[in-house]
Amino acid sequence: MSQGKETAIAGIYEVCIGIPDPIFAIQYWEQFGYRIGQVGELPADAAYQLYGVNSSLRSIRLYHQNADHGLIRLMVWQKPTNQGLGLASMKVKGNRWATTLTADILTILNHAEDAKAGRWAIRYTNPHWEVIYNKERKSRPFTDATVGVREMLLLQPLARQVLFQRFGYTLPDYGQINHNAAFKTSQFTHMGMIVQDDSKQILKFYEEVLGLLRVRDDVETSYESSPAGREMFDLKPGEKFIVTAFDDPRSSKSDLMAARSGRLYIIRFPEAMNLESRFEASQPGCLGISLYTYRARNLQEYCDRIQASSVLKYTKIVENEFREKSFSFVAPDGYFWNLVDG
Repeated sequence: MSQGKETAIAGIYEVCIGIPDPIFAIQYWEQFGYRIGQVGELPADAAYQLYGVNSSLRSIRLYHQNADHGLIRLMVWQKPTNQGLGLASMKVKGNRWATTLTADILTILNHAEDAKAGRWAIRYTNPHWEVIYNKERKSRPFTDATVGVREMLLLQPLARQVLFQRFGYTLPDYGQINHNAAFKTSQFTHMGMIVQDDSKQILKFYEEVLGLLRVRDDVETSYESSPAGREMFDLKPGEKFIVTAFDDPRSSKSDLMAARSGRLYIIRFPEAMNLESRFEASQPGCLGISLYTYRARNLQEYCDRIQASSVLKYTKIVENEFREKSFSFVAPDGYFWNLVDG
């Protein structure tokens, strides 16, 4: 697909979160450096046309410094369809989560431990050490620099988050930390989904139809190889998954320093595994993380391209709650998406 000016798509624009109480949600995300931006509404009939939900909707878009991706859309449904995924395992089809770079992962861990002590509904892991790049590199402890990340899972009823802190390296366009925020965090840097597809046919949709750049492919994580992956995704001995990443087309397959945030991680479990399907709990109308959006120029061309593809459902282009042209579709893997004119 040509990536000229008229057909440009960038990194994931928004993580959409169904909430019952905007005041608490805004206060929570302010600690991660977000701030209130636009506010918009849709009556029930218009919300049904765009999102398939027969409920009126009020949405609040949260910005993060000057970021043009990795934003948040808080969606306040008058009649939510269900409670969402909540603290459910990450090892389910339909699972969505959002990842954030931080300069202070221990402060976030401190708050998680306080929440647990206060009997909050919360699930988290300790920050595991993980080497993401140059895994074959050998270094001498206490002499050579350590190069890797500490990453932790943080699940709450309305937020499914992964936080990571870098050590020994930087990526200039992969997450901009707001050092004035309580948790010293960036916008969302990457988002994830779970699929089962040994043929890898599903991956072609994101590359060939949406025009995203496939940058990491067939990266295997197993119970034996990754303590972080083992705990975050409830892996049992012998279990594994395969990771493929799709980037903003301005990113690079070969130049690590050109990597851009807004990445989509698709985690493929083998079809032989018996994975629970929870799509009904992670689509518009649900509480919690329930939708991702992309901004796209020449929205009609994207609409035509997607309607001609193997998508399961699609809508016409209509105005969303922010009076932007927008349309929705269900991708071949069962995930609900929304594109916004941009």
